[in-house]
Amino acid sequence: MKHFYLIVNPSKTGAAETAGKITAYLRAKGATCEGSAQQKRREGAGYGYTDQGLIPRETECVITLGGDGTLIQAARDLVDLQIPMIGVNMGNLGYLTQIAHGEALPPMLDALLEGNFRLERRMMLEGCVQGAAGIALNDIVLTRKDVMQVLKFQVYVNGELLTEYTADGMIVATPTGSTAYNLSAGGPIVTPGAKLLMLTPICPHSINSRSIILSHRDTVGIRVLENAGQKQMAVFDGDQVMDLGAGEVLKIQESDRYTTLVQLKDVPFLENIREKLTRV
Repeated sequence: MKHFYLIVNPSKTGAAETAGKITAYLRAKGATCEGSAQQKRREGAGYGYTDQGLIPRETECVITLGGDGTLIQAARDLVDLQIPMIGVNMGNLGYLTQIAHGEALPPMLDALLEGNFRLERRMMLEGCVQGAAGIALNDIVLTRKDVMQVLKFQVYVNGELLTEYTADGMIVATPTGSTAYNLSAGGPIVTPGAKLLMLTPICPHSINSRSIILSHRDTVGIRVLENAGQKQMAVFDGDQVMDLGAGEVLKIQESDRYTTLVQLKDVPFLENIREKLTRV
């Protein structure tokens, strides 16, 4: 790789300084390196935090400086460009970022320049409500919008009713998202290379409600029932929000688009999970 683009989360301490060091190092090695700071989400902007129109055509790798959230936001904004991404963690805990906070940068940069890495494709989800659509790398979550009342909703798989829930919501997650909200809600941890969907209810009012694993080819429909004036919404990767009214259906399926992550370290998945979990 010789052409890089940096996406910097300006709220992270030291991110701008680190971006300067990376840029100087890569340019000194004869590579090109451009970059920008993430912007605040603006209505009608057509993107979340990074305008894909800023990315030079020859870019071979996007480097994000922030945390998992920064990488996920960049993945969603730039999904149509299909550029491999790698994250530098400027926070405390990152399951997706390759370089930990304080870790030396030159070995990472040299590996990218010399081609010493592998590419890992991660599946994404598409969700739509009444014609409005969104995409997610981690998860799409049905949740309440305002007051602290439980929701009632039905879950369909490939058009067939699975069951009806009374719960605080429902998480539909990818394998990448298994270590995010899904994990906090008691869902399973799944190797990121798997191809499947996970349905994990949030605080269900039942003693036997567990996560359900589906094929990546399945289509999930969540139909909101009348919830006594309660408002509900679908949230994509904890960011994009779509309102749902009673009777409306949130349809979720595997996207034909994907995120490609650069993997530098040949660390077994379980070893990586063990190391991360001991720091929580």
